[in-house]
Amino acid sequence: AAAAACAAAAGCLAGGTPLTIDTRRVGQTFDGIGGLSGGGATSRLLVDYPEPQRSQILDYMFKPNYGASLHILKVEIGGDSQSTDGVESSHMHSADDLDYHRGYEWWLLSEAK
Repeated sequence: AAAAACAAAAGCLAGGTPLTIDTRRVGQTFDGIGGLSGGGATSRLLVDYPEPQRSQILDYMFKPNYGASLHILKVEIGGDSQSTDGVESSHMHSADDLDYHRGYEWWLLSEAK
């Protein structure tokens, strides 16, 4: 309650809208700040950067307490359908055909980890 009062007072002093935090009420959970790789295949360009520039870019995106420090990465699940520009390949063409390395998204997920 003291933290909520302090935050609300700070909002009022700064000329903004007061902020009230009620810890007794359940609301949305904040999972973190994230990015999206999908639609247009612009993430595919990252694979072609030479080292060390590629690693530096990845650090700016995903390294904790450095750069953007993204917590979440959403990726397109490819379907081979060419429904948009830069469609990702499907990782599974049939029930017994599983290959996560067909496209570029699995590489990006591994790097973000």
